[in-house]
Amino acid sequence: MEHSILDSWGFAPFSLAFSSLARPDLMPARVLSALGPRLEVVAAAHPSLFAQPSGRLRHTMAPHQLPTVGDWVTLSPGDAGAAAVIHHVLPRRTQLLRRAAGRRDQDQVVAANVDTFLLVTSANRDASPRRVERYLTAVWDSGAAPVIVVNKIDLVDGSALAAALAELAAVAPGVPIVPVSAHSGAGSAELAAYLRPGHTIALIGSSGVGKSTLVNRWLGRDHQTVLPTDDNDRGRHATTRRELFALPGGGLVIDTPGMRIFGLLDTDTGLAEAFADIAALAARCRFRDCQHRGEPGCAVDAAIDAGEIDPGRRDGLHKLERELAAAERRRDPALAREARERWKALHKGIRARSKIDPKLRR
Repeated sequence: MEHSILDSWGFAPFSLAFSSLARPDLMPARVLSALGPRLEVVAAAHPSLFAQPSGRLRHTMAPHQLPTVGDWVTLSPGDAGAAAVIHHVLPRRTQLLRRAAGRRDQDQVVAANVDTFLLVTSANRDASPRRVERYLTAVWDSGAAPVIVVNKIDLVDGSALAAALAELAAVAPGVPIVPVSAHSGAGSAELAAYLRPGHTIALIGSSGVGKSTLVNRWLGRDHQTVLPTDDNDRGRHATTRRELFALPGGGLVIDTPGMRIFGLLDTDTGLAEAFADIAALAARCRFRDCQHRGEPGCAVDAAIDAGEIDPGRRDGLHKLERELAAAERRRDPALAREARERWKALHKGIRARSKIDPKLRR
């Protein structure tokens, strides 16, 4: 009976990891929300329980390894009136990481153990192709599957919607794109396929695109306050924390606040998936180490010249590659030193040439 309750929260794939601990004094639980160090969890005998990591976890785990929304953990009940204590974080099947805003080298887990991430955009706003590529790169690297949801289709005409969908398809090859209206319910049947029992989805995207409105529709109630905005958008929700909900049909959904900045971390796998079209072309380049920057025999440049690929797509790849290289240098002191030495040598050469050629001084 207890496992059937937990399975409704997606426990089945984690039951073996819990059993292998051989700790009958502990119980499994899933993290529903986090507010500072205090976490709300659900366990078989406790539909809502507050818990906090043990001192051992806090002192031995990196910040991104500590329990977060979506995690499965083990815990022991606290004393009367005290929070329960979390002793283990069961191995994550997936995790969406980003570089924490304002923190150079710290990873932040957006959500853990998610099966499908719904990247929500708004049909009545221009969706930045580069931002979509950034999100898709991170999602592919997380181990989960991405789906693009284009919300508010009731606010645009057919031609504008067709143009928006075509633009998204060009930067998301192979990724399902679902046009919906959280207001009218259009597209609900297509999204229902991702709301199956025990399956965890998470909504990500900018503020004001209607993530919480979708969650409210699925829940059949409001879980967020609507803030006033312009007449065209009808209002927006002020999601302030990540939270996991069980839907009436058995699906599980994590709502997240809008993220203005989404810094990438090491994600070679994500880049290969997000730019699979360019990777396929790159296999035909004359040189194996072609950077697609004008080298002879570059198949990517040839496709751009032929109008088959937008040059912004290649430029977006280069930008993300530079960002990831910079992140790697910050993590590896040896790489950072090597980069500094290269810059010193470059500037030394420029100064030497400027003494010979006065034009370089201008």
